[in-house]
Order: sequence, then structure tokens, then C-alpha cells
Amino acid sequence: MIRITAASAVVAMTLLASASIAQQHTAPSSDTPRLQQVARFEHQVTGVTVSKDGRIFVNFPRWTEDAPISVAEVTHDGQLKAYPDDEWNSWRNGKKNQMSAGDHFVCVQSVVTDAHGNLWVVDPAAPATASLVPGGPKLVRIDLKTNEVAQVIRFDETVAPQGSYLNDVRFSPDGKYAYLTDAGAKGALLVVDLRSGNARRVLDGHASTQPEKDVVVKIDGQPLRRPDGRGVEFAADSLALSRDGRTLYWKALTGRTLYRIATGALQNPRLPAKDLEARVERVAETEPTDGLWIDERGRLYLSAFEQNAVKVRDGDRTATVVQDKRLRWPDTFSEGPDGTLYVTSSRIQDMSWFKPENGPRLETQLWRIERPDVPR
Repeated sequence: MIRITAASAVVAMTLLASASIAQQHTAPSSDTPRLQQVARFEHQVTGVTVSKDGRIFVNFPRWTEDAPISVAEVTHDGQLKAYPDDEWNSWRNGKKNQMSAGDHFVCVQSVVTDAHGNLWVVDPAAPATASLVPGGPKLVRIDLKTNEVAQVIRFDETVAPQGSYLNDVRFSPDGKYAYLTDAGAKGALLVVDLRSGNARRVLDGHASTQPEKDVVVKIDGQPLRRPDGRGVEFAADSLALSRDGRTLYWKALTGRTLYRIATGALQNPRLPAKDLEARVERVAETEPTDGLWIDERGRLYLSAFEQNAVKVRDGDRTATVVQDKRLRWPDTFSEGPDGTLYVTSSRIQDMSWFKPENGPRLETQLWRIERPDVPR
């Protein structure tokens, strides 16, 4: 067990990993030769991203506890380093009235690197997925060369209203646009002009961004419900962008239908809402999923959390890449520079929301799949 420091401060977060995370080659188990554990955390992780030079970043949302770090870099000597610094990670639930939500991480949901040397942080600023902290919803760009915040795009209530929960983000290859999902009470997509910082909320309330009423999330064959009977109802969540940047894919977490649209339509602010809706296409019927990822070969990976599995869709064929009981709620994907696929296990089904006896803190993991191939 390694003691983790965030710059000068010691924080209560532990990572179990090798001394050189990026080069770890732990022997996989005999029954699941593809899955390898990279790291284990004492707090609930959701997002992971790997830069072009192999740097690994993760994030910890404030869902059931006041996480001591929101965004961290997994360093080569096996530590978590608050990123980009302690100050951005210093917001705490008890200090929310004394600290500005606009320049601190409040409740980070995802981290994504782009092709231009940046790390982007999605902060829906809704601890416990409840009320938004005023001034908190934002998209933050950190320059990976300087390790400093270079841009903050803040979302007002027209883009991120109360009840929203910004979830994931993808970036156009030219670096001009970002696309986000809103998995909150009223699902939608967001389109952000990264040069101006202007953001638009689109497909707001459209069927493609809403939970599907007939879908019940099941774990071990049983409906996943809170003690008061509430189930899992999340809107537009899963998100992927084709490698050429021309097609955006998404689906509701509580849903089976995969949708897509041409990004050219999303980028046109003059296109009437009805015309935009008419361009939404149904792609396939899948299953409830959290993360999506399109690899360099154009294959679509899906986190099949009901089955503790990662699946891949290649053309019209879907196959299981790995299934392992340790992979509890595969959440977010990222691809390393060598083609290695990384995935977090956020263990949502084990949260105190559903199992109060587990308490607010969860041990979670980061896994990798060595050069995943489509099973024959």
C-alpha cells in the first residue's frame, strides 16, 4: 500500500500499482487473459484518459463522499498527484460557501485528452448528482506541456439548468468543437464552440437523449433499486465520436438504442430544432451501457455493466471482448498510444445508494486490455 501525496498535502487516497504504471505487465488470470489491473483506489473513480505520450489521468466525483482529490495524474512511481495542482482540487463540501465554484473542481465526472496536447475536465458541479452548485458547471482545458489551466468554459443555466448532470465529452479532430452528454433529469447534448466558448443545448428532451421507460437496469439478473424502490434512470450518457470526426454516437445509460448524427448538423447553429431532430438516426439495439469508445480501426466498444463485460461492435456483429466478475460496472474507456484499451470499474451497483451497508466509500479499479481484438 503506497502513501499518496497531493503536492505538499497528504490525502486519504491510496493507489496500488507498480513503480512504473505505464510499463506494468502483471500476469493476467488464466480465465480472463485479456484483463489486467493497473491500479486500485480507495475512492469511487469514473473517468480515465491516456495522453499521446502515455500519461494517465483519472477523476473522482463527489457522489457519496467528499473525495480528497477530484482530478489526478497517475505518476510513474505509483502515486496520485492532484492535477493540475492542489488549489484546483481544494474545494470541499464544507467550504463551498467560502470557495469559488468557477475556478475549483466541484464534482468532476470525466477527463479526456485531445489530439492537441490538452486535458479537458468535465465538471457538472452537482455533488450526489443533485442540485448544481451555482457557477460550478464548466469545461476546463489544461495544457499538458505547462500543466496549467489554459481555458475555462463556464455553462450558464440555459445550457446546464438545475437538474442537469453533464457526463462525457468528445472533441472534433480539428479542435474546434466539443460535444457533451447531459445524463440528468432532462437529457440533451451540448455543442461547444471551443474558440468562442459559446455553448448550445440541443436535442433537449428528444427521445434519443431520454431514458427508455421499458428498460430496467439489472445486476445479477435482479432490478437494481434503492431502498425506497427507485431504479437507475440516467439519460444521454454513453458517447463516442468517429475517428474522422464526422459522426457522433450516443445513447441513454438506461436504454438499449444507439443513435448517431452527422456532426456537421450539430455544428450548424442556424439549423432549426425540428430539422436537427430529423437527422438523428437509430443505429442498433444494444443493452444498457455506460462508456463507449471507437478505436483506431473504427470498432465500437461498449461497457456492458449488467454482465461485468466489455463488448465490441464491428460492423453489424457484436462480440464479448472480456467478461470478468471483478469488472464491476465498467465505466469509462480510453486508448493508450500503443492501442491498449483502459477501462475504469466504478462499482455503481455497490454504492451506498443501493447498498447502504457499504457506506460512502468504495474501493474501485483501473484495468487495461492488451491490444484488444475482435473474438473469432
